[in-house]
Amino acid sequence: MARRSLLLPLLALLAAMAAVASADSWLYEKFNTDGTVRTDYDGSGQQVAMLNLDRSSGAGFNSKEQYLFGEFSIQMKLIPGNSAGTVSCFYLTSGDADDHDEIDMEFMGNSSGQPVVLNTNVWASGDGKKEHQFDLWFDPSADYHTYTVIWNPTNIIFKVDDNVIRCFKRYADLAYPNSKPMALHATLWDGSYWATEKGKVPIDWSGAPFVVSYKGYNADACVAGGACPSGSDRWMNKQPDSAEWGTIKWAESNYLRYDYCTDGWRFPNGLPAECSRS
Repeated sequence: MARRSLLLPLLALLAAMAAVASADSWLYEKFNTDGTVRTDYDGSGQQVAMLNLDRSSGAGFNSKEQYLFGEFSIQMKLIPGNSAGTVSCFYLTSGDADDHDEIDMEFMGNSSGQPVVLNTNVWASGDGKKEHQFDLWFDPSADYHTYTVIWNPTNIIFKVDDNVIRCFKRYADLAYPNSKPMALHATLWDGSYWATEKGKVPIDWSGAPFVVSYKGYNADACVAGGACPSGSDRWMNKQPDSAEWGTIKWAESNYLRYDYCTDGWRFPNGLPAECSRS
């Protein structure tokens, strides 16, 4: 009996170690890292990746694989307090070429007490300037929230937790990201020249290092050059249903800060063609 009583705690310890090893794989097996990236585990054993920003460097991780359509989600806890001038990102991109494709979720920090702004954008063949910006209706530094991009041949859907907040539709005669494989990136960087009140409020470095935490990453996606996963029709054919169009209208009515389709100053020769289509 004594041997058995000693063996049970040992087996429990080995099981816990195996669970930690499994949780560890989402970052180091799937991503390359850059800058100061630290890891830890939450109370449930999930791995947490923490990106640090200081005067010397930002940080990030980027996927080892590239994808062509999929559903991508991650949980993020943003910078507490005064995050003005910082930009925290979760996005897909085909690279840095002039004709690149990109799908962005960028969190633009703000002064204490002011809402953090979520900038969503789509680039197709180097054509961007398609931003919708939303004031987040909660404190994104107080807890983790889930941010999701669904990208398929028909539309690109942006979600915050369970709320669909934007749908970017494809039109046959307009540029759309449908042929270039894209890698997934998460970054934290100094956007003082742009992020907060159009660059009026820079980073206050006395609060550094700034930290953004990521966990719960999931990519249910077609790997470029490979097969699509089983059940991919769930998101490959996904379009917002009537309830989801309702949450889009709710987000637009209550929290939309900027819509490129209303910015005549930016487009003096006429708004982009998709702006006049339903």
